[in-house]
Order: sequence, then structure tokens, then C-alpha cells
Amino acid sequence: MSWQAVIVDTNVVVAGLITRNDTSPVARILDGMLGAAFPFVLSEALLAEYRAVLVRPVLRKLHGLTVAEVEAILTDLAQHAIVLRPVSTPPAPLAPEPGDQLLWELLATKADLALVTGDKLLLKDAGMRGRVISPQSFMAGR
Repeated sequence: MSWQAVIVDTNVVVAGLITRNDTSPVARILDGMLGAAFPFVLSEALLAEYRAVLVRPVLRKLHGLTVAEVEAILTDLAQHAIVLRPVSTPPAPLAPEPGDQLLWELLATKADLALVTGDKLLLKDAGMRGRVISPQSFMAGR
């Protein structure tokens, strides 16, 4: 299916920042987001999650960025994103894990959105089959 836009899970953004392989799917996705190479969706909650995870001391040691550099990257991402506000009615299906509910709520806003994630549990969710794709699958379709 052709997607209007994608939601990029936090794990893909993190992996894109910490990988040493510039040609890996996660690095190419993050570069594509920063360069506005494809349409992607954010919500305020997802952007806040990106920030909360990226400024964790353990991850800061891995990616080597200062908090100010993380903030600059997030500002760039937000400038290129389609910002949606998830609606509560009709209610979104329940995500496999409560912490991922914000992703399911974003997916519920439009039928032509897909989620790009490396989370195996989300990739296996039968209720969202076809709307949840791996970074490798997303890049193979581009």
C-alpha cells in the first residue's frame, strides 16, 4: 500500500543516531526525516518521548550529543513533520504495550498512515498488520 505519511517510532530515531553505519535503514530514515525526504507525522507526545529518551545519560554517552544538540535535532524534525493531534473518539485500539498507546492513537487519526518501528512486538500485532513496518521494509519500498 502507498502511505500518505509514516510515523517513526522512537527506537528508529535512537538507532539512527547511534549507528556507525551511515547506510543502514535507520540512519537513512533519520537523515530522510531531517532532510524532509518523505512525509512523516509527529504528535506533541511523540516528540516529547523522542526528547525524554534521547537525553537519557546512557543514550547521550552512545550518541555523543549534548542536550542542546538533541534539542536542535528535534527542532529540525518538528519543522519538517506533519503534526497531528490524536483524537480520542473513536477510541484507538489498544497497543500491545501501554507505553506504545500514543503510536496507536496516531495511527488511528488517518487510515493512510504507517508506523515504522524495530519493535518486534509491534511488528507482530495482528490488528495492525500491514500498517506497521520495519525500517528495512520501509527503505526497500522507497
